[in-house]
Amino acid sequence: MRHRKKGRNLSRSTSHRKATLRNMATNLFRHERIETTTAKAKELRPYAERLITLARRGDVHARRLAARRIQDRTVLGKLFDDIAPRFQDRPGGYTRILKLGNRKGDAADMALIELVERTDS
Repeated sequence: MRHRKKGRNLSRSTSHRKATLRNMATNLFRHERIETTTAKAKELRPYAERLITLARRGDVHARRLAARRIQDRTVLGKLFDDIAPRFQDRPGGYTRILKLGNRKGDAADMALIELVERTDS
């Protein structure tokens, strides 16, 4: 039974899974879109959206909490200075996952995860 077993294992140990999510979140905020497998993208979405919600607060404590997970200082600055103000009046749903089809080598389901653009219309 899988009771209270939230999240995907991704065939990794706990430390490897945490490192993978940290690196993927860092690259998502650096490039604002990354191509990965569908399972990794679905696991990254809540991780990244929590960080954006922290960055929207903008205080020192939120920055320190986010710095635990984003260890690149330039990306952390971009998250708080550029990305968070973009989503200031958005109540959630900061990322989008687009299915891309199968990877050629091993037929893994691929997806593109990107930050949603601001719409002022």
